[in-house]
Amino acid sequence: MKVSARNQFPGTVTQLQLGAVNAEVHVALDGGEVIVASITKESVATLDIQIGQPVLALVKAPQIILVTDFGGYQISARNQLPGIVSAIKPGPVNAEVDVELVGGQSIVATVTNDSVSSLGLTKGKAATVVFKAGAVILAVPQS
Repeated sequence: MKVSARNQFPGTVTQLQLGAVNAEVHVALDGGEVIVASITKESVATLDIQIGQPVLALVKAPQIILVTDFGGYQISARNQLPGIVSAIKPGPVNAEVDVELVGGQSIVATVTNDSVSSLGLTKGKAATVVFKAGAVILAVPQS
């Protein structure tokens, strides 16, 4: 499968909660982190998502928010994964920032150069990767 999403995480479905319209799917990654996806019940049925099933969680880099200091606030985004900045690739307006998670996987975020500066992002700095459950797309192997 070829897709434009920079962040592709193989994992296993560990929890599935069906709601009236949407479902919440928990995907355990190899490194121990869990990504939460919010997809429609129709997608759960179409993809035949089951607990224990391997899936691929996809998140586009512009959907990633980087946080270096929560300032005492809590946020509603379900996915909050701590890591360390491993690379910064600046461009004319935006930069790609790679964050290595505790489990060893990397997430790429696309943020403005102003954000890199205002957050004081440098290689080795701690940062939390944040994204909404609705930003996660799930793919399953074809049978």
